[in-house]
Amino acid sequence: MKALVYRGKEQRAVEERPKPEVSHPTDAVIKLSKTTICGTDLHILKGDVPSVTPGRILGHEGLGTVESVGPGVRAFQPGDRVIISCITSCATCSFCRRGMPSHCVSGGWILGNTIDGTQAEFVRIPYADSSLHRVPAGVDEDALVMVSDILPTGLECGTLNGRVQPGASVAIVGAGPIGLAALLTAQLYSPAMVIMIDMDRNRLEVASRLGATHMVESGADPVKQVMEITDGRGVDTAIEAVGIPATFGLCQEIIGVGGTIANVGVHGGKADLHLDKLWDRNIAITTRLVDGVTQPMIIKLLESGKLDAKLLVTHSFKFSNIDEAYTSFAAASRHKALKVIINFNA
Repeated sequence: MKALVYRGKEQRAVEERPKPEVSHPTDAVIKLSKTTICGTDLHILKGDVPSVTPGRILGHEGLGTVESVGPGVRAFQPGDRVIISCITSCATCSFCRRGMPSHCVSGGWILGNTIDGTQAEFVRIPYADSSLHRVPAGVDEDALVMVSDILPTGLECGTLNGRVQPGASVAIVGAGPIGLAALLTAQLYSPAMVIMIDMDRNRLEVASRLGATHMVESGADPVKQVMEITDGRGVDTAIEAVGIPATFGLCQEIIGVGGTIANVGVHGGKADLHLDKLWDRNIAITTRLVDGVTQPMIIKLLESGKLDAKLLVTHSFKFSNIDEAYTSFAAASRHKALKVIINFNA
């Protein structure tokens, strides 16, 4: 099969690799129809994720058809159309039982990290019964790819960890795909205002169409602008959706008394914590890796039309053009790219 392989810092290549086979009773092998590129994949290529070693097939999102299953798989059979969770869950360890499968002792985020991932024609999925979801009829499949990672990440790490509540004020720092997923899911909890902060005007325009109430260009004193919007109070929730020290610092400057800073971004280096300014302000700071526990709910929201994730998809490529897809996604501002879909059947 053909696969996109990590070859070291800033190096990737499409290579011929052996087709994966069932190696454990709970495995399933999936023939991919669609996958996508995540910001985490770009972090891997920058060298920010040392657990990913050269030779690894990248990718942790996708949708396809069950090709084969091990004798221990009960919920799926060959021919079933499935969505792949970015988090592999054994469903029985102490972390899985506590609702934190991202820390599963034999799973977690392993696809495209410590085992081969989904940017390939086929992928082996461990613990298939608890790591796959059925494709519902009548829902756009490009939108369903967003169930793998981006939507539950925005919801779990941003909206829920950020304690978004009815009538609250929310600032989302970073209008990339994850920030926009946080914007979409935050609106499920009826905040009074959602302020989107980014340096890219195109992405701010997209955020406005998706429901943001205020847009702030980060290059023009964003702290002053947020304070003017909130009458000097700051926001109840600040969601960091970039993963660099400057944006984490910005969240600390705009958070209001009693507020919550929800970190979503992948940080490849240290960031300063200004406790000298925050120690007496009743601030909570949360971190989280997506667990995927909200994926069944998100699928129902997509089925009912309460959530429109297709709006996050801006580009589609054939797998044979995956290098072009990476180039477009990495230079998102120039190409006006959000999520890119990689099609295997096109």
